[in-house]
Amino acid sequence: MKRSIFAFTAACFLSATSSFAAVSPIVVPEGMTLEKLPAELSTPRFLTFSKGGDMIVGSGSAKVYRLKAPYTKSEVLVDFGGYPHSVAFRETDKGSELWVGDSDGLYKVIYDATKTYKKADFTKVVALPAGGGHSSRTVKIGPDNKVYVSLGIANNCSVQYLDESFPEADRRGGIYQLDESKATVTLKPYGRGLRNPIGFNWHPETEVMYADNNGPDHWGYDEPREVFEEVKEGSFFGMPWFQFVKGKVVVDTCAPADKAPALLSDVETPVATFDARTAPMEVLFVGKDQLKASWEHSALVALHGSWGVPAGGGDADRRHPKIVLVEFKDGKATGKVTDLLTGFQDAKGERVARPVGLAFGPDDALYFTSDAEGEGVYRLTLTPKEQSK
Repeated sequence: MKRSIFAFTAACFLSATSSFAAVSPIVVPEGMTLEKLPAELSTPRFLTFSKGGDMIVGSGSAKVYRLKAPYTKSEVLVDFGGYPHSVAFRETDKGSELWVGDSDGLYKVIYDATKTYKKADFTKVVALPAGGGHSSRTVKIGPDNKVYVSLGIANNCSVQYLDESFPEADRRGGIYQLDESKATVTLKPYGRGLRNPIGFNWHPETEVMYADNNGPDHWGYDEPREVFEEVKEGSFFGMPWFQFVKGKVVVDTCAPADKAPALLSDVETPVATFDARTAPMEVLFVGKDQLKASWEHSALVALHGSWGVPAGGGDADRRHPKIVLVEFKDGKATGKVTDLLTGFQDAKGERVARPVGLAFGPDDALYFTSDAEGEGVYRLTLTPKEQSK
């Protein structure tokens, strides 16, 4: 099945791929081909695939899109309103649940590949604190089949935390696990003290969660570095009271450290880091037979690039968008980060795309979204020569 889908999509896009490759400045790994799919989408964000192979894409344009193989055309699955940034599927006895992460809550519907929907068709499972600032909400289904959601604090130093001692509107800044054991679904803190953890996922062997985090802006252009964290239930990452700077945890004076919910010594340190102001997005682990064997069980991370520039700098000095590989060996991150896809930003600072969402399709190709310049969906595949190896 995987081979037939891939053969079909590859044939459909042969001329389009050649044309795109001829003009695109994006640099891809040797032996691979990148194509931009012709389907039109407005500000696409995170994406996922149904059991039947439908691509579902959240967006910043209030719509959730559906693309059927070979993913040449998009349709509006639901005009959701708000900010349906992320989507996820969970298989249940009642069918495939499609979950949508919106700023104000998590919603679900039993998915039917033949139908489109209205927002009223979705059940609001649980409310989430919304308000100003970081408004993306990432919903994922864990290997335990439980639902998880991440959300950021409002700003750089907002005193917000996932704990009942904080006002409900201020329970932000980390990752929740949904407790569905009772009629009323509640939010159970899982990882706390993260400023804006947009991307998270589970290692395919150990089933341990890993998350990235968008750091604060008030330290300047080079510090603190963006962090990639191992997340276990009860983990504390310190923000906004503490930051990881130059290899150690330090007090961030913008928030009252004497009122922090835990101690500096309780702060978990990252297993890898990225340049400051790179805005990490989706995290995706590479499985068996997905692109390159040496990447198996390591993590791909989409770096969105930032608006921030050093003092006196301009657009050309902004951090470059890219897709990187966080290396794992024997189920643990080594700390090594390697650039995989680059060239999204030229010497003048102009950008051709800004990666956000990542997902492997039923053809084992890597699909990613860009929500700004070059907005749409892209597909990375092995060249025919490499496929035959």
